[in-house]
Amino acid sequence: MINPATAMKIMNAKNKFTNNHPKFVSFLNNVFATGIPEGSIIEITVTKPGQPPVTSNIMVKQEDLELMETLKEMGK
Repeated sequence: MINPATAMKIMNAKNKFTNNHPKFVSFLNNVFATGIPEGSIIEITVTKPGQPPVTSNIMVKQEDLELMETLKEMGK
């Protein structure tokens, strides 16, 4: 069971992130709205100032989908 104070802190951080990055949150909502089936590839690139981009990816497994569902339920 999550501590109510911790839950409130997480929700405040989520709201701040949403306010700071509305286009990214909209992108995530659109992608996750249609579901991400097992076997999908998720790729992320980070470009730090003055450095070359670094990219990594994962192939989505059933366990990943279960974790995402748990996190989604916690966010309600």
